[in-house]
Amino acid sequence: MGVGEYLATRFSSLKPPMTPVGNPFKQLRLLNGEQWNFFAVAWCGWVWDAFDFFTVSMTITQLAKDFGKKNSDITWGITLVLMLRSIGSFIFGLWSDRSGRKWPFIFNNILFIVLELATGFCKTYEQFLACRALFGIAMGGLYGNAVSTALEDSPPEARGILSGLFQAGYPAGYLLATAFSRALVDTTPHGWRPLFWFGACPPVLIIIWRMMMPENRSWRERESASATRTTASSFLREARTAVTTYWKTIIYMVVLMAGFNFMAHGSQDFYPTMLINQYQFTPNRLTVVQIMANLGAMSGAVTVGHLSEVFGRRLTIMVSCFLGGVLLYPYTFVSSNAVIASAFFLQFFMQGAFGVVPTYLIELSPDALRAFIVGTAYQLGNLASSPAATIQATIGEKYYPLSPTAKGVKRYDYAIVICAFLGACFALVIILAFLGPEKKGRELRGVAGDDLGDMPEKELSSSHQEKV
Repeated sequence: MGVGEYLATRFSSLKPPMTPVGNPFKQLRLLNGEQWNFFAVAWCGWVWDAFDFFTVSMTITQLAKDFGKKNSDITWGITLVLMLRSIGSFIFGLWSDRSGRKWPFIFNNILFIVLELATGFCKTYEQFLACRALFGIAMGGLYGNAVSTALEDSPPEARGILSGLFQAGYPAGYLLATAFSRALVDTTPHGWRPLFWFGACPPVLIIIWRMMMPENRSWRERESASATRTTASSFLREARTAVTTYWKTIIYMVVLMAGFNFMAHGSQDFYPTMLINQYQFTPNRLTVVQIMANLGAMSGAVTVGHLSEVFGRRLTIMVSCFLGGVLLYPYTFVSSNAVIASAFFLQFFMQGAFGVVPTYLIELSPDALRAFIVGTAYQLGNLASSPAATIQATIGEKYYPLSPTAKGVKRYDYAIVICAFLGACFALVIILAFLGPEKKGRELRGVAGDDLGDMPEKELSSSHQEKV
């Protein structure tokens, strides 16, 4: 299909398939015990991945004071994590596809334990940045593995609701970080450090849980189907074939994830600092807003992810982003308690669009390199969006100063920066979703090599799917 012909089909391909999805609870009952175990352990790993990431977002002000730095300096701890996650996705993604999902997942969680403890014991700003940089590599290795573990064995009928449930783990981690930040930060003589020390504890349980489980069924089928799959040379040959066959799709996935991650991190990472610095929110008010925002995000991911089974992946993403954009002004410029409603519904629609992402990426990826391609596309998107918080902080501090507080604390108009930034991000994701392919309902096959080299040239079984 030529470029012109492909672009001409973008409107017609948005026609909702109107697939009857039925009761989501009945769909979830299609999963057997093993499938539920795989989904649950991957979900828990993803939740705590998010918790560990947002520990810095929730303590920017305290970290800046302790290390004698500006808020924009501390945001480099966020930026470095996002920049280096692509290295982790490359290493752990290839390891997961080559040797199985189990042990890379376990090693990832061991690194979380070590690096969260180390962050809590940092004495200097340089030590803090070093720990967060290493944490970025560890964090980057988890997503592709966790998505594959959670979804690749799941029944196709339940994929939409499971995708939303899985993505809801990210705001769930943010919610837990918010709650435990209120409980642990500045409530002891150790200041912000107990939050990071606590973050090292739950991965111990996740490791024990995963050790008691086997490899995924889909990965076991691929291994048993090809004796040569166990050799490194055959794996690399298969990987090269997958990348050369799917290079256009992979580039699209990376650009789409850049837009999504700019949108997500632009709305979340620096938002607590805006509420504290510009609007002088107390810790209790901040906690309420953040909890309601993340409850909205969780419910949106599940609801919109499920609706994507009816309306298609791309149209669902576009509508959800448009509705999120409508709420940008009250999300950033309302300083009364009414901002709670704005935060709930903006995160509902923003994370609702994100709730479609796990299954959309899985359906676009070749089976043989699923963990590597999904994880690398997602984390390269994170790499592109890594300066989001630093950009917002720097622009606000340079161009939009406000009068200081009675105690002499400098204030900045971060609201105008975040609003404009997110408006551009929502528009970008809408355009990219419009231009992208649709493969809703694609069968995820378990045999290595059976999807390489032929999928772009043949029609898929569903009439709503497209060639790439």
